[in-house]
Amino acid sequence: MTKEADTHTESPTNPAPLDKKAYEKELERLQAELVELQQWVVESGARVVIIMEGRDAAGKGSAIKRITQYLNPRTCRIEALPAPSSREKGQWYFQRYVEKLPTAGEIVIFDRSWYNRAGVERVMGFCTTQEYRRFLHQAPIFERLLVEDGILLRKYWFSVSDDEQVRRFTSRREDPLRQWKLSPMDLQSITRWEDYSRAKDEMFVHTDIPSAPWYTVESEDKKRSRINVISHLLNTIPWEHVEKNIPEIPERPESDSTYERPPRTQFRYVPDVARALEEEPEEKSGKKSDKKKSAAKSDKKSAKKADKKTAKKTAAKKSSTKKTSAKKSDKKADKKTKAAKNK
Repeated sequence: MTKEADTHTESPTNPAPLDKKAYEKELERLQAELVELQQWVVESGARVVIIMEGRDAAGKGSAIKRITQYLNPRTCRIEALPAPSSREKGQWYFQRYVEKLPTAGEIVIFDRSWYNRAGVERVMGFCTTQEYRRFLHQAPIFERLLVEDGILLRKYWFSVSDDEQVRRFTSRREDPLRQWKLSPMDLQSITRWEDYSRAKDEMFVHTDIPSAPWYTVESEDKKRSRINVISHLLNTIPWEHVEKNIPEIPERPESDSTYERPPRTQFRYVPDVARALEEEPEEKSGKKSDKKKSAAKSDKKSAKKADKKTAKKTAAKKSSTKKTSAKKSDKKADKKTKAAKNK
C-alpha cells in the first residue's frame, strides 16, 4: 500500500481510553524527538508551519501544549490571532497571516488560521459570499506558493463527536480554572453543528490539495490524538539527527577580589509565604501527637483502673481463702478436743 493510501486509512472513531502509563511513556519519547526535530530545523534553516483546525473543544490546544512543552520558544512560536482590526479588515485577507510566517530555523503553529474564513466566518455570517468564494479560490494558490518556496506545511483537522463536545463544554463550565475557554461563540457550534459540518466538507473539497493535504485527527480520546498527531508530524517531516555540541560547565575560579555583598537589609525581598506550608504539617503532626498523648493517658488510666480491680479481686480471693482455711483448722481442732474427752 502506498503512503498516499495510508493517509486515507480510517481509524476507529470511538476507541477505548489509552492506558495512562503507556501514554506518558510514549509521549515522553515523542517529545524527546520533537526536541531533536527543532534542533534540525535550527541547524538546517528549515521553515515549518503547522495549522491546527477543528471543532471547538476537539483538543487542539492540549495537543499544541504537548508539542511545545519542551521546545525552545525562541524558535517555536504559537500564533492565535484575535479578530481582525479595522485596518486589517481593509487588507488582503492573507496579509496578517503572512506577517506571522516563519523565517529560516523557525517553527510556527497556528492555533486557528486563515481557515477561519471557511469556518466560523462562513457559518456566522462574518464575511460575504463573495469573500468566501474568493478565499476558496485563493487558499490553494497561497498554500502552493508557500510549499514551492520551501515551507514545510502541515494541516490538521481535529474531529470530535457532538456528544463528546457537549461533555467537554459542560466540564469547562463547571471548572473555574477553565471557564475562560468557554464563550458564547463556542456554544454556537452546538446549535449550528450541521452548518459547521457542511462548511468543513466544502472547505476540504477546495483546499485538500496534493501539495498541502488535510490530515484528520480523531480526537474522541485526547491522549490518543496527541500521540497520533505528534507521531505523524515526526514521520512526515524529513528531519535528521543533529550532533549537539553540549558545552562543558567550567569550575568557578577562586576569587581574589575584596568584594563584599551589601547587607540584606538594603534589598527588598519577596515575603516567604511558602513557610506557612511548612508550618501547617507541623501543626497537624502536633495535633496528632497531642491526640496520641491523650490516648496514651486514657489508656494508662484505664490500665490503672483495671489493675485496681484485679488487685481487689485478688485480695478478696486471698481473704476468702484464709477464712476457709481458718474454718477448716478450727473444725480439726474441735474434732481433736472431742476425741480427747471421749478417751
